[in-house]
Amino acid sequence: MANIKSAKKRILVTATKTARNKAIRSKVKTAIKKVFAAIETGDKKAALAALNAATVEIDKACTKGVYHKNNAARKVSRLSKAVNKLA
Repeated sequence: MANIKSAKKRILVTATKTARNKAIRSKVKTAIKKVFAAIETGDKKAALAALNAATVEIDKACTKGVYHKNNAARKVSRLSKAVNKLA
């Protein structure tokens, strides 16, 4: 265990940031699952609505630094491609 004050603070800050990042990643994963669930049912309207919601969540995660911009772009691209296959 750390004895130095700054090291103790870093442990607390890291724990806080880890919890925040984990929550944001969880939101993104849930949004992605909702898109694929809508695709499974074959409902194009619901899939588009879920895609819009997922894109917003992914973009928020990207701006907060949880995901790299290319990673976020790849996720959005793959979701869009999957929804567009419904047509």
